[in-house]
Amino acid sequence: MKRARGGDGEEAPRQNASTGQRKSDQSDGDNSGCDLGQADMQDEDNNPGFRREIRSKYRELIQSVQQNREDMLSPSNNKLTEVLEEANKLFKDVRQPREAALDAQLLVVTTDLGKEKASQLAAEGTAFDPTTFTEHLLSYMGLNRLNDGEDEQPIVAAIGYLPPDAWHKVAQRAESCFRAAPSFHYMMGSFHAEPPPPKQRLERQRKAPPSKDVKRIMPTQLKKMEASHQEATEKEVERILGYLKTYYQDDPTSPISYYEFVIDPKSFSRTVENIFHTSFLVRDGLARMYFDNYRLPCIAPLEEGEVEAGGSSIRKQCIVSISPKLWKELIEAYDIRNTLIQPSNTQPE
Repeated sequence: MKRARGGDGEEAPRQNASTGQRKSDQSDGDNSGCDLGQADMQDEDNNPGFRREIRSKYRELIQSVQQNREDMLSPSNNKLTEVLEEANKLFKDVRQPREAALDAQLLVVTTDLGKEKASQLAAEGTAFDPTTFTEHLLSYMGLNRLNDGEDEQPIVAAIGYLPPDAWHKVAQRAESCFRAAPSFHYMMGSFHAEPPPPKQRLERQRKAPPSKDVKRIMPTQLKKMEASHQEATEKEVERILGYLKTYYQDDPTSPISYYEFVIDPKSFSRTVENIFHTSFLVRDGLARMYFDNYRLPCIAPLEEGEVEAGGSSIRKQCIVSISPKLWKELIEAYDIRNTLIQPSNTQPE
C-alpha cells in the first residue's frame, strides 16, 4: 500500500514535467514567429546574391540613361521620370556603401540630364513646330488614317478622311479664346489691302495782310488811351494830396486816421479807388504812414525837405486788402458818417 501510494506520488511529478516542457516549446514557437521577419531582413542584408542584384539593377539604370540620352531630352518623353521612380524603389533596399555610391552616381547623371532638358524647354518654349502642331490638330479633328497595305499617305492626302464636322469642332474650341466678334473678310482675294489713295490737299486762301495805315492807327489809339488814363490818375492823386494837406494844416497836432481818410461809407468802390490813389502818395514820398499811441495806422503829408532828409532807404512796402465785410466793420468801428475825400464831378455816384 505504501509503495502504491509512493508510486502514485512519483507518477504525478512526471506528468507535470512533461506538461511544462510542452508549454516551453509552445512559447519558443511564438517567439520564433515574431522574430521571423527580422531574421529574413538580416538574411537579405547579408545575402551576397541579393546585394549583387541591387548593384546590377543600378548599373542597368545608369547605362540606360546614358544610351537613351537624346530620347530623354525630348519634351514629350517621360522616360526620365520612370527611371527616377525605379531608383526610388531600389533605394529602399540599399544597405551597403557600394550600393549608395551607385545611387549617388545615378542621381548625378539624372540631375545633369534634367538640367539640360529644362534649359532646352526654356530656350525653345516659344518655338513653333508646324509639323507637330498639324499632327495634334488632325488628331483632335478626328482624322481616320486608312491603311490598305500601302505606305502611309501624306498629310495633304489624308485631309479627305476627315469627318464632315471636323472644322466645326475646331471652330467651337477656338470660340473660347476670342471674346470679340471676328471681323468680316473675304476668303477669296488678296490679304494685303492696297493703301488708300492720298487725299488732295485744298489750298486755303491766305488772308490779306492789314494795310500800313491800320498798323499806324492802332498803336496811336492805344498810346492815346494810356496817356489819358495816366493823366486822370495823376490828377486824382494830386486832388487827394490837396485834401490831405488841408486837413493836416487845420490841426497839425491831431493825427489823421488812415481808414477815416480813405473810407467812403456810401460806396465800397470809391473806397478801393481812394486806397489805390493814396498808395501813390506814399510811393512817391509825398505822404507817410505811421502808428499812433494806440497802434492804429495814421497818414500825414510830407514836405520836400522831409523827403530829402528821410531818403528812400527807410521806406517799406506793404499790401492793403479790403473786402465788403471788412469795409462795413471799419465803418462801424470808426463811426464814419461822411467821407473826407469828396468824389470828383466826373465820377459816378
